[in-house]
Amino acid sequence: MDRRQRKTREAIFNSFTNLLSKKEFNQITVGEIIEGADIGRATFYSHFETKDFLLKEFCEELFCHIFDTEKNSQNEHRHIFECNSSEPIFLHLFKHLQQNDNNILALLSSQNNELFLRYFRINLETLIESHLSLFESKKSDNLPDLFWKNHIISTFMGTLKWWIDNKMKESPEVITEYFFEVL
Repeated sequence: MDRRQRKTREAIFNSFTNLLSKKEFNQITVGEIIEGADIGRATFYSHFETKDFLLKEFCEELFCHIFDTEKNSQNEHRHIFECNSSEPIFLHLFKHLQQNDNNILALLSSQNNELFLRYFRINLETLIESHLSLFESKKSDNLPDLFWKNHIISTFMGTLKWWIDNKMKESPEVITEYFFEVL
């Protein structure tokens, strides 16, 4: 994707994020998105087939960045964020959430949060599957793997919700420790 296409895509995402912070997804029109992005209708449709595709792509961009650190051999990633991190993946994830990159906290706690939490959980599941060895010492031999994986995901989601609800008073380092302690 060239620089111009990337800028247009970012403008669309920014307009979409702004609208999502004010109203429900099903109330947002493509017209409102293109007006906020200051682009033409044809430009919007050259990037996204529908508003639903925009949501899917937006979530993939948003969560792909957060979850793809270890996939990139140079530990760098560029989507709608930029960073270079060599931190453990769960600490890295909590730091991005604390920094509120691309207003992710508003999206995760907005009236549209079910849409975003579903995508977040899907990506979190993939991340946890690739890092199950981090949790192996805490797993009882009696637990089925699917139950254990679901427990880890639910614990992370509960930890994240508690942290957000309590105004993120704890540092990412502390909340990461809490997450691992309660497993």
